[in-house]
Amino acid sequence: MGVSHISNRSEKPSERWSRRGILTVLGVVPAAVLTGCSGSAGAAESASSGGASATASVKAAKTPTVTVSPADGAKKADFSAPVTVTVTDGTFATVKVTGNDGSTLAGTFNAAKTKWTSTKNPYSGTKYTVAAQAQGGAAKTATFTTKSPGETFVGYFTPEANSTSGVGMPVSINFTHAVKDRAAVQKAITVTAEPAVEVVGHWFSDTRLDFRPETYWAAGTKITLSLRLKDVEGQDGIYGIQSKDVTFNIGREQISTVDLSSKEMVVKRDGKTLATYPVSGGNAQHTTWSGIMVISERFKQTRMESSTVGLGDEYDISDVPHAQRLTTSGTFVHGNYWASTSVFGHENTSHGCVGLHDAKGANNTSVAGYKFYDSSMLGDVVIVKNSGEKTVAADNGLNGWNLSWTDWKAGSAV
Repeated sequence: MGVSHISNRSEKPSERWSRRGILTVLGVVPAAVLTGCSGSAGAAESASSGGASATASVKAAKTPTVTVSPADGAKKADFSAPVTVTVTDGTFATVKVTGNDGSTLAGTFNAAKTKWTSTKNPYSGTKYTVAAQAQGGAAKTATFTTKSPGETFVGYFTPEANSTSGVGMPVSINFTHAVKDRAAVQKAITVTAEPAVEVVGHWFSDTRLDFRPETYWAAGTKITLSLRLKDVEGQDGIYGIQSKDVTFNIGREQISTVDLSSKEMVVKRDGKTLATYPVSGGNAQHTTWSGIMVISERFKQTRMESSTVGLGDEYDISDVPHAQRLTTSGTFVHGNYWASTSVFGHENTSHGCVGLHDAKGANNTSVAGYKFYDSSMLGDVVIVKNSGEKTVAADNGLNGWNLSWTDWKAGSAV
């Protein structure tokens, strides 16, 4: 019979059972395949379940990968974009970016904690170290160095740091390069006052930005100028380099009013009359500017030469005493020893300056020129009226007070 022929009596029972098991399994496989092709739900679920488990196992086995931009090892990295750190196949635990000067770059994560972005751009010419730790992964360390800017600019400011000035002193900044992006530069500069008052910037030109409140500073005010110009692009390819805070102080209030009709100057200190002096202003051919002016320079003695103000060789006085500058164009309030004492209070005879009786050598403490100089400081206000001349331009010296508050604010770029 067929069965006795197939059987091999020399085989052990266990071997016979093994062969049958193999035959049985081999016999089942085709049926399973056919059943699968016929669309059996049970078989499909089994295959799907097995595939999902395998995928999950692969995912669980993946190691988080951290990527830093700028790239690790970069030597001339861009500093005009924020630093970013991303992770794939994981989430972040911590990210810290430290400069070689000890400073740190703050930043924020996205909602999924798979990306960190610095809140500010890195500084130029700085080496940074990035330390990133992903959940369940090894720490990642990367370094990069930002490139240095090509051309740079700075802002020279008035008054000097830690100085004390009169109530009319604006904060005036002159830039070494013309600024095209005024808004970017102005946003990088803040001027604050204690006691608090609104302070607004006004652009007089591409190289000059002044700050002032609506009215004169209050006596005793502390002013802080914060310059955050480093890496601010003033114009294409030209960047600021300053990042510093400086403070100034406002002293007592002194406002002097010169009436060239009566040829008299009244000096008021904190609202009370301190002194009254006879003066001589500009003659009919050389009238004195009218308006609000601020003392911007002071000299115990200085040389005054007419050629420097376009008046040829009309005068050259080497030792003008107690000279205090009111305009860039050459207007001073100063002592005068060469004119007769009868001139002061009676005639306007100068080439545009305001003169007070004084003595040669600038050491006589009894004369008006000495007394007024001794009572004054940078930033004091001198108001000239009835001079027969128009109001001085706001940018001719530190004289922005001649603009209304509306006109002043119109010159702001922010």
